[in-house]
Amino acid sequence: MLGPVLLAAARSDRIRRVVAAAPVTRPVVDRFVAGERLDESMAAVRNLAGRGMDVTLDFLGEDITDPAEALRTRDAYLQLAASLKELGLGARAEMSVKLSAFGQALAGGHDLALRNVTPVVEAAADAGTTVTLDMEDHTTADSTLAILHTLRERFPQTGAVLQSYLFRTEDDCRALAGAGSRVRLVKGAYKEPAAVAFQDKREVDRAYVRCLKILMAGQGYPMIGSHDPRMVAIAQELAHRSGRKPADYEFQMLFGIREAEQRRLVEEGHRMRVYVPYGTDWYGYFMRRLAERPANLTFFLRSLATRG
Repeated sequence: MLGPVLLAAARSDRIRRVVAAAPVTRPVVDRFVAGERLDESMAAVRNLAGRGMDVTLDFLGEDITDPAEALRTRDAYLQLAASLKELGLGARAEMSVKLSAFGQALAGGHDLALRNVTPVVEAAADAGTTVTLDMEDHTTADSTLAILHTLRERFPQTGAVLQSYLFRTEDDCRALAGAGSRVRLVKGAYKEPAAVAFQDKREVDRAYVRCLKILMAGQGYPMIGSHDPRMVAIAQELAHRSGRKPADYEFQMLFGIREAEQRRLVEEGHRMRVYVPYGTDWYGYFMRRLAERPANLTFFLRSLATRG
């Protein structure tokens, strides 16, 4: 029941100010966010790479209200790509982007987001890496997938994220299961209406498995974005049935969550990619992490009580 409340709080400026001002917040945020500066994110990449893990980096920011903010996001990602190239980390780290941070929701947002994200994808290719387009709420799905289609004409390695709780996602999986595609499948972390998305967790789980079957049976590269032990086990079984080797798919988990499981999968020979966010605009991301799992909220509240 707390999930929808926390997701609503993620868009509240008043609650944002209260949470940001709480002295105990920063240490808890540090569990889920690699840092606020680019050099801190690079340190996280090196640390994880040293443990046999790959990374996808997310410069935090979304729901911008000004074209100038979109340009700042673009420039931050260009700096990130330059840093990956300079440090030779392109083989271990890709980049994840939210198109809302590139202006997608502004007037003329589709064209604006495409115009702003294209140089980032170009810079990623020059650095020997690639970009994955994060999926946001359902109102952005058509625009995001259209931008993906345009980008893949020049950069076919550009990846997409699909969310199993949306009714449309099985069809989207079929459309993106072809050779060369890269699809991260997640359950979904936005509050969506019953008209477009499953509301019951069991239905979301069943939809996840159906989508995973489509991707594993296809010719693309599935990326299993889940911390759910059942989904991890099912993905392994489906990969085996499809004749996939460990290099033919990967698991993805969030920075700071189920680290022991991340290590276990690496030790078993699986490819593990950790989603590493960084930047000062951490609030929306942080609240969604609390909403996703009761254990995350318990961790935060326990810290509040202890520090209080």
